[in-house]
Parts: sequence; C-alpha cells; structure tokens
Amino acid sequence: MKVKTLNGNLNIVGNNLRKYRTLRNLSQPEICKKLDLIGVTMYICDIYEIEYGKKTVKDFEALAFCKVLGITLDDLYDDTDKYYEA
Repeated sequence: MKVKTLNGNLNIVGNNLRKYRTLRNLSQPEICKKLDLIGVTMYICDIYEIEYGKKTVKDFEALAFCKVLGITLDDLYDDTDKYYEA
C-alpha cells in the first residue's frame, strides 16, 4: 500500500508542534511525559518524526498536543496553507 503524502510530508503540523513546544521550553521527552499523563503514549522518536514531517498525526494526537501545549487546533494548523501552494 502506498503512503499518501502532501508534497513529500506526512503531516502539516510538525513545524507548529516544534514551534510551540520550544516556546513552552519543553523538550521532546517532557512533552512525551505530559502526553502520557493524559493517556496518549508517544515516544521521543515519534515527536521527532512528526516535527520533521516523517510521521502522520492521528486526530486524537493533534488534540492531545493542543491540550498539553495550551493551544488551539487553529494554532496547531496556523500557516499550513503553504503546503498546498504549487
């Protein structure tokens, strides 16, 4: 089965995830711990791969990122229209 991508990316929220994680001074291990506390198990390598567009993001993971970072889904998807430009 072929994996679907958008201009070679498996997600469009990775840059914003990295931006808000660093703005909150959270390391990748720290965000994993916060996610685990709300019932979402992710590993450091998962966060890395999401931040660099190498892993897809499930809907419950996107919402969990918002909860632990204190942002909205609009924040997470901010400035992602650029992925659709030719």
